[in-house]
Amino acid sequence: MPRYHFNVYDGVTLLDKKGVELPDTMFARREAIRYAGVLLEEGARLESLGSEWRMEVTGETGVIMFRLDFFVTPSAAATPLALAND
Repeated sequence: MPRYHFNVYDGVTLLDKKGVELPDTMFARREAIRYAGVLLEEGARLESLGSEWRMEVTGETGVIMFRLDFFVTPSAAATPLALAND
């Protein structure tokens, strides 16, 4: 079974050195979405989410199979004061 690594970048690099064996890329995509949800929820609770967050999923050779991106983009209508009160 192929091994996939889930590397996270959010100002700090978190490399998945162990990886997880999964049947195929579709299973890896599902696991990436689930894992990203856990990490984003934890980051939001700790108020440590940066303005940009990404997860790169690599195969055993280190080739990036796909990437998840998360961006926080304020609305043009939002004022700095309104954002500070959220």
